Amino acid sequence: MATLLLWLHALAALLFGALALWAWRSGVGALPRRPLAFALAATALWALAIAGIGSTDIATWFAEALRNLAWLGFMLMLHRRDAQMRPPLALGTVYGVVALVQIAALALTLISYTDPGGAATDIANAALLLRMLVAVAALVLVQALWSALSPAAGGPLRTLVAALAGMWCAEFALYSVAYLAAEWRIEPLALRGLAYLAVAMAIGAALQRKGEWKIEVSRTVTYQSLSLVAIGAYFALLALATSAIAAVGGANARILQTAFVLGSTAAILTLVANSWLRAWLKVKLAKHLFRHRYDYRTEWMRFTETLGSPQGGAGLEERIVKAVADLTDSPAGVLLVPDTNGLGVGASWNWDRTTLPIASDEGLARHLHETGRIVELDAVRRQEDHLDTPAVPIWMLDLAEAWVLVPLPHHADLAGAILLARPPLDRALDWEDFDLLKVAGRQAASYLAEARAQDALAEAQRFDEFNRRFAFILHDIKNLVSQLTLTARNAERHADNPEFRADMVATLHNSAERMNALLARLSQNHRGRSEAPHAIEIVALVERVAGQRKGQHPVLTSGVRNAIAHADPASLEQLLGHLVQNAIEASPATEPVTLSVSADGERVAIDVIDQGCGMSPAFIRDKLFKPFVSSKDGGFGIGAFEARQLAHAMDGRIEVTSREGKGTRFRVILKAAHPADLGMGRAA
Repeated sequence: MATLLLWLHALAALLFGALALWAWRSGVGALPRRPLAFALAATALWALAIAGIGSTDIATWFAEALRNLAWLGFMLMLHRRDAQMRPPLALGTVYGVVALVQIAALALTLISYTDPGGAATDIANAALLLRMLVAVAALVLVQALWSALSPAAGGPLRTLVAALAGMWCAEFALYSVAYLAAEWRIEPLALRGLAYLAVAMAIGAALQRKGEWKIEVSRTVTYQSLSLVAIGAYFALLALATSAIAAVGGANARILQTAFVLGSTAAILTLVANSWLRAWLKVKLAKHLFRHRYDYRTEWMRFTETLGSPQGGAGLEERIVKAVADLTDSPAGVLLVPDTNGLGVGASWNWDRTTLPIASDEGLARHLHETGRIVELDAVRRQEDHLDTPAVPIWMLDLAEAWVLVPLPHHADLAGAILLARPPLDRALDWEDFDLLKVAGRQAASYLAEARAQDALAEAQRFDEFNRRFAFILHDIKNLVSQLTLTARNAERHADNPEFRADMVATLHNSAERMNALLARLSQNHRGRSEAPHAIEIVALVERVAGQRKGQHPVLTSGVRNAIAHADPASLEQLLGHLVQNAIEASPATEPVTLSVSADGERVAIDVIDQGCGMSPAFIRDKLFKPFVSSKDGGFGIGAFEARQLAHAMDGRIEVTSREGKGTRFRVILKAAHPADLGMGRAA
């Protein structure tokens, strides 16, 4: 019994200490935080003193006096808190008198220890009577505190006051038994320790209440607390059993005690390791301690964490299966996805795929899409669910581990279904299971639909990239066709001119090279032949572009000869080719197109000037650089758009000046380069 006394008070010290730390760090709503934390800490110190040095040591009596004074101070603060004013003078006087009586009882106890003469017993009895008086007076004050509570006071405050009443009742009962028996017996002391455990739990429950002060105990904290209590009960039982073995075991007591401790510990560990028992305990605790089976906040946080955090490289579909399976403690699951024939087998989690069929189930897909029902397969096997029975395939019923089929509806479509395996604790689904699985199924379906939409978008982007590349190629082909058409038309008039024939051959060679380049650009593996911008001579490149158009239309060049700019030669040639072609198409046959080069030390400008029809300011602002928008009949609207893209890639820009009926000037502005960089650019 002595061992049990020590264990009970040690556990009480642990609980009160934890409550004190909790009250100090987290706050307790409208309750006086610091006085409550101090009273809880004083109680923990007192219980620790009993467990460590005994219940009759002078240090324990000091700790008890400190505990009582701390709780009296907290009760006084509760009166102040409820009335929002200082308590009446009479009530304050009562608290003061009770505190003085407690101090007098401590003083008498100290005297009885320091003067162990014949009067020590009488002094100790007097101190005991004073402690009884303190307990009675405290109970009266608790009753006054209960009566003073306003009608709007919530449940937590009343629970706390009731816990205080239980504490003072335990004190009064102990002192009464000790006074009547004229000795301190160990049984009442042990019962007081048990009473303080109950008081600690009641105070903890009161501090947990929120809002309208309905109990909102965390399931995790509850399970851990119950585990702690179970461990404490186990150790108490162990102590009692070993004491009993020591009393009756004789010479073999030590061997029997060791065998009992090892055997009982092995049995406990075996039971704890059993998954079925853990699942059964979880269900029973959730059923009898809480209003709902599930802690929805915890379950939803775990669900979303599983969906959003890839674990071990698992894909989204596998994570969806695991997230839904975890809600019902299912050990495995498989995703059924829509295909051309219904629902086919998709990703799985912990499921042996050799037991799954290859064929799809069209009837099941249609049934789930029309009804959206969660199918409990055991009910179908027992022929209790006549609505779902015709749609469930035979292979699914033949799988003993198949437990529940959860559809994944998304708007008016069926994103799939999840087949869950039977959990360790086999049970029938209730309304909470159906509601939770239904919501989780819709959430999982949205993730699947989003992933599939992303895949479709990526595929569409690949097609768009191909279409854009083809559009650019088609635009360049149109320019080549226009160039060859003009060359053929001029050949009818100048075929006898040797210079024209030489230009025509050069034009044909250039057109063939450009067409080969276009075919290469159309290839899927083509990454372009662009180079990093480097120093190049602009006039030579401009003259080459003009020479390529000589057989098509008059093109003139002018400007400074020493202009050097940072550019990619191939990209700049393609850019100028677009602008020159547009200028030729906009100009009359007799009006030449002019390419002019200028430089100011920091920038190099290339002007493409025509005397054509010009453009309006609105067209330049809103449509000129938009793809697939053109002012020309049969135009693709690609040239200006691609020209600006190429200029931006070289850290340049294009400026446009145009007047309707007067012509247009496109100015390509590039960064100037130092002549010393020219050799480096060629070497590169």
